[in-house]
Amino acid sequence: MGEVVQMHFTTIDYVIFALLLVASAGIGLFYAFSGGRQRTTQEFLMADRSMSCLPVSLSLLATFQSAVAILGAPSEVYTFGTQYWFLGCSYFLGLLIPAHVFIPVFYRLRLSSAYEYLELRFNKTVRICGTVTFIFQMVIYMGVVLYAPALALNAVTGFDLWGAVLAMGLVCTLYTALGGLKAVIWTDVFQTVVMFAGQLAVIVVGAGQAGGIGEVWRKAINGSRVAGLDLNPDPLERHTFWTLGVGGVFLMLALYGVNQAQVQRYLSSRTEKEAVMSCYVVFPCQQIVLCLGCLMGLVMFARYGEDSPLDKGYVKTNDQMVLYFVMDVFRDLPGLPGLFVACLFSGALSTISSAFNSLATVTMEDLIKPHFPAMTEAKATLLSKGLALVYGLVCLAMAYIASIMGSVLQAAFSIFGMVGGPLLGLFCLGMFFPWANSIGAVVGLVAGLAMAFWIGIGNFVMRMSTSTTVPTLNSTTSPLIDNMTTTVVTSLLSTTAKPRPTGVEALYSLSYMWYSAHNSATVVVVGLLVSLLTGPMKEKDLTPGTVYPVLGNLLFFLPDRYREKLCCITPLAPKLKESNSQPYLMAKKDSNGAAFCKEDMITEEKEMESDRAPTEDEDETRSLPPSCELTGHTVQETAL
Repeated sequence: MGEVVQMHFTTIDYVIFALLLVASAGIGLFYAFSGGRQRTTQEFLMADRSMSCLPVSLSLLATFQSAVAILGAPSEVYTFGTQYWFLGCSYFLGLLIPAHVFIPVFYRLRLSSAYEYLELRFNKTVRICGTVTFIFQMVIYMGVVLYAPALALNAVTGFDLWGAVLAMGLVCTLYTALGGLKAVIWTDVFQTVVMFAGQLAVIVVGAGQAGGIGEVWRKAINGSRVAGLDLNPDPLERHTFWTLGVGGVFLMLALYGVNQAQVQRYLSSRTEKEAVMSCYVVFPCQQIVLCLGCLMGLVMFARYGEDSPLDKGYVKTNDQMVLYFVMDVFRDLPGLPGLFVACLFSGALSTISSAFNSLATVTMEDLIKPHFPAMTEAKATLLSKGLALVYGLVCLAMAYIASIMGSVLQAAFSIFGMVGGPLLGLFCLGMFFPWANSIGAVVGLVAGLAMAFWIGIGNFVMRMSTSTTVPTLNSTTSPLIDNMTTTVVTSLLSTTAKPRPTGVEALYSLSYMWYSAHNSATVVVVGLLVSLLTGPMKEKDLTPGTVYPVLGNLLFFLPDRYREKLCCITPLAPKLKESNSQPYLMAKKDSNGAAFCKEDMITEEKEMESDRAPTEDEDETRSLPPSCELTGHTVQETAL
């Protein structure tokens, strides 16, 4: 009974899985040999800034709807009930703030990399710090995202572990390196559809076998799995309305506001309006995804009740439990297990392809181009493709390292959350506090990262010691192999055996949903204190358009002279006008490959000129994006 039960795939399942990979590769090859054929960095990295709202929004959705989430949400609901659903409340602000604060700032500055903003607002050092932090975060994350679902699949179905990892890693590298951002976005759209289809099939068939949705709901209520509104304000409680609805906002901002993978999609939109609309379209889609995950958890509960396959020893971890359930439900329906596995790997593919592309972009824009300003466009494009390829191979190496780490897998997931918070804090510091300076920004980022790793590692060590000292722990549960297992153990312990933690232990016991908020607040507070001590930034030294006038908007009732004293009337860059505007004629040899894209509008430059009324040459160069600093004058002179 304690043995892991394996249920095997049929030929049809393998065919469906293969079709997913072939279709994804096909989309990539189509964009490699059509349109502009990915001959410029603008097309390869930014999709020529020509994408419409719908593909961008589905791609935004797919990027962080990883395989881990598809496996994690149902087992969370099965174990703890529907409290997790309140995460949906955080989506309101979590998508409204990026739509109306971050997108206008980034889009009007015509950036390619979100970290370019940090140089415009602070200086090059801050930009490099931000870039390196992001690369570290994504490289670790993508290896785990690739390996974790393959491991679960291997345990439950005997599906070849490294066959799955290599097939996904190589197909993904192929279409990302050949087709650029256009291929990544359109494969995301296709993969989103597959994800919805896979989850729906499981819910429909599973609910049918359990006796209908009404019966599922009745069993869930009887088993007290349908949770009410828990308004407990304790930040140490794992999931309450506040941790999910408020703490979740900061998690969403770190993902949808400042993460390069998402910012790149906003910037690839045709217009700012389309970028904002894509945020609005993501909102209902996110809610649907959340509901599907919760429903699947309830259908699992209706099937197994309190006798989970985990307790019976059929599977070893919670993420395997969802796969076991799927194989169990689809036992006599060949083809459908293959559809769900395709759905699972669509989640993984969409996440890692976005990681490859965004990593290639930041490496190119932030680390290489500034040092080689004379690089030709053809060379720059070739190098970008090479970078996407290299990151693909790095991802496979990381997946191998993840397989060796085993129980440290959970820590790798936490790193994503640990690093996201401080980066969000860094952007907020620059965008909302005009007096923050570059020293404050660097010290704040370091303090935020230190705080994040201190809490993260402290929590990890504390849980390891708890799991070794408590004899009630299920012996088949390898502690920390997935998100949920240990958290189940710790929350059970904290409610029954242990008194409320105090001092440093209380800090280590902070709900993981508050990590992002806590770490970004650390960056802002430390950054502001250091900035005030080292001499705050003067408003006239700010690059126009890099500060969002949040205080100015909130204190609209004060007279202008007081608002000016508070340094809060900096205007945003003007909107880019599409009508009656002629594109730039680019200089024959731009000193920096593609500083501006061909569609950049002359009106934007004129508006920026009138907006900043420069007094010195240095001032004039400063207000252009860094990639144009060297060619600021050339670009203006060659404008029609």
